[in-house]
Amino acid sequence: MKKPFLTLAQAREIVKTFPTPFHIYDERGIRENARALKAAFAWNPGFKEYFAVKATPTPGILKILREEGCGVDCSSLTELMMSERCGFSGTEIMFSSNETPGSEFELAAKLGAYINLDDLTHVDFLYNTLGGVPETVCCRFNPGGVFTLGESKEGFQVMDNPGQAKYGMTRPQLAQAFARLRELGAKRFGIHAFLASNTISNEYYPALARLLFQTAADVAEETGCHVAFINLSGGVGVPYRPDQPANDIAVIGEGVRRAYEEILVPAGMGDVAVFTELGRFMLAPFGHLITTAVHAKHIYKEYIGVDACAANLMRPAVYGAYHHITVLGKEDAPCDHVYDVVGSLCENSDKFAIDRALPEIETGDILAIHDTGAHGFSMGYNYNGKLRSAELLLKEDGSVELMRRAETPEDYFATLVW
Repeated sequence: MKKPFLTLAQAREIVKTFPTPFHIYDERGIRENARALKAAFAWNPGFKEYFAVKATPTPGILKILREEGCGVDCSSLTELMMSERCGFSGTEIMFSSNETPGSEFELAAKLGAYINLDDLTHVDFLYNTLGGVPETVCCRFNPGGVFTLGESKEGFQVMDNPGQAKYGMTRPQLAQAFARLRELGAKRFGIHAFLASNTISNEYYPALARLLFQTAADVAEETGCHVAFINLSGGVGVPYRPDQPANDIAVIGEGVRRAYEEILVPAGMGDVAVFTELGRFMLAPFGHLITTAVHAKHIYKEYIGVDACAANLMRPAVYGAYHHITVLGKEDAPCDHVYDVVGSLCENSDKFAIDRALPEIETGDILAIHDTGAHGFSMGYNYNGKLRSAELLLKEDGSVELMRRAETPEDYFATLVW
């Protein structure tokens, strides 16, 4: 059973100052998780987590992660700017983008960030933009095909289709990029790849590591280039449903270590640093969207209307994604009512849950929507004139800190020319 990190008593106290809806994050959980990840990869002296800023672009969160030794992965100009303002600099920043304007490469280079090139043509584009290339450059690899990992009664345990993804270079292009970059002055190289999203499997990261480690060893032998780091990117998921098992990051780290010892060490590459780029795993379970039931509708189905909507959390409306819901104060009550939990957008897809078994919900009840700490607030929007909510931090001492105020109508109108 999923348990919220916020109690009804805490929520009632918070709403006296910060009305619902709002996103709230658990500082203790974030810090403990960051430390567990670091411990799982402590066998690699150069290990570093580059948190995907796009998942939770909130300065208060980024500063906590920096205190825990994490770097940041940025994919836009404003993410670079935010990271700099949060104190990140130099190789604490990884810049991974695609179809990149020259101005973004310029800022990444100015900050001393690792630049991760998405395409072979970007090599000369980078050179022409900067008048040179950094001494350390990373390239993104796309192995193509369909990636599968194991089978279960329901089918493949993990399956995704890298061949249909717009990201990364083919294997021949990767070698070409390394050779051209070395010709232009690069001395150290990184390799990055991403194969599947939100995997609930301790086997995914070790499988990805084996693919990348072997690719790195082959390309290094083929080109004579020195591979300094390998970025395993993201894909380690979280159990959104209460019946899903959680990944064990210690087991995952050990699996990657075995692959490292079996492939890279014999190839004379035992000095390669391992990087990760986790957004969902780092933050999703440690965020809730807190919302209040404001209406109950009884027609062909039973509906509970809440004061949050898809503009606050778009994943259920866009992807049909499952997010668990707890009615605060009724954690142990029987789930003997079936509801659609809906927001107020003029779109029928604006539903947080469909035919969900929950305790009886009354107007005024406070609901916690789970696992919104990543790709929650960050994917918000202003459709229907909806305003983005506040973001709060539940600190380790139990106090609550405002990290981002709620938008006002004045914010919504601020960019308009009348």
